[in-house]
Amino acid sequence: MASTANTFFPSLSYNLNSKTKSSTLKPSSPSFFQTRSKVSVRGLCSVELNRGRVAVSRSSRVGWRICASTAELMEAKAPTIVDVDLGNRSYPIYIGSGLLDQPELLQRHVHGKRILVVTNNTVGPINLDKVVDALTRGNPNVSVESVILPDGEKYKDMDTLMKVFDKAIESRLDRRCTFVALGGGVIGDMCGYAAASFLRGVNFIQIPTTVMAQVDSSVGGKTGINHRLGKNLIGAFYQPQCVLIDTDTLNTLPDRELASGLAEVIKYGLIRDAEFFEWQEKNMERLMARDPDALAYAIKRSCENKAEVVSLDEKESGLRATLNLGHTFGHAIETGFGYGQWLHGEAVAAGMVMAVDMSYRLGWIDSSIVKRVHSILERAKLPTAPPETMTLEMFKSVMAVDKKVADGLLRLILLKGPLGNCVFTGDYDRKALDDTLRAFCKS
Repeated sequence: MASTANTFFPSLSYNLNSKTKSSTLKPSSPSFFQTRSKVSVRGLCSVELNRGRVAVSRSSRVGWRICASTAELMEAKAPTIVDVDLGNRSYPIYIGSGLLDQPELLQRHVHGKRILVVTNNTVGPINLDKVVDALTRGNPNVSVESVILPDGEKYKDMDTLMKVFDKAIESRLDRRCTFVALGGGVIGDMCGYAAASFLRGVNFIQIPTTVMAQVDSSVGGKTGINHRLGKNLIGAFYQPQCVLIDTDTLNTLPDRELASGLAEVIKYGLIRDAEFFEWQEKNMERLMARDPDALAYAIKRSCENKAEVVSLDEKESGLRATLNLGHTFGHAIETGFGYGQWLHGEAVAAGMVMAVDMSYRLGWIDSSIVKRVHSILERAKLPTAPPETMTLEMFKSVMAVDKKVADGLLRLILLKGPLGNCVFTGDYDRKALDDTLRAFCKS
């Protein structure tokens, strides 16, 4: 095929300078045992690559005490707080061990007297009673309903979504009610979309129970369902009142789900946080072994990266799209291969390898980055190629309806420059895309 250059969309690229602050408060404060990580951004420049490394929140001396580390916080069951700064729609992300045993964290974000918990038949039997207790302990005026959905990506559809609406309407919930998402990314996306739509919008809270949801999908307000022709094509941007990440919920997470979530952790390092990627290279075995300190750090730093991007570009006009590295290829795998056959992170991992391959073919990165990406994904027990049944035409047909298509032009997130830099662009040689697809497809 002849080489065709895309010249209609310039690449969108960013250079961010950020500061992150945290503090520890005295016991007399109502927020004692909480550290707060506040993301603030000083500058935005649309001239070269997306550089945006987020500094690690470091505890500082306030009053009489120094908080030494995230590990210390977890032992004290003190939530670390990362703020998503969206003006009057800002909200906290609480991160820590045993947070479901601190009912005030959830109850402060419930504004009415009626609550609907949306969960699935895997998470519900383990965590539903604890969540209901956290919502109602010392709060007898609140009543809680629940709806338990089937578990899996293949149920992220309109028929399953209607079960949430059925329960809400049958329970005569009003506009002051609160929906609570208890589960992984599928539950969070569907509950959020239901909250955005029911009575034209009610409050909702995210309680993510998978690594994937804790580091990515629960933060930022993307909600929705799949269509048979494409993933997440139906949905809304709708922000929660808070995100509560109790890391204890990961104790029962299957190993495959753990690895799937790490794909999104790796992504942050590749696109905007080279130091975080280097930390992952040194600590991947600790993450795979569920070391609590390593997991707490990875979740926190991922949330800081996500919060900063969402604060700058809530509705994905440019910068936020860079969080989708590998997702265009990955969504094609999920849609073409069948929803639920591969976990989302598995498909994204293979998609990132394809995006990195294309970046190298364009001459935008050197071979060392290609090798490092392969290595870290293999250590995380994630796939580095799509399923053999995926064909060239399957990729092309699904990618043609991707949400990042504009005026008929497919825009992609690709790496460019040193590690931690990327571009969101439609200005690339089409031959490189075709060559990448042929390299990974048998037909």
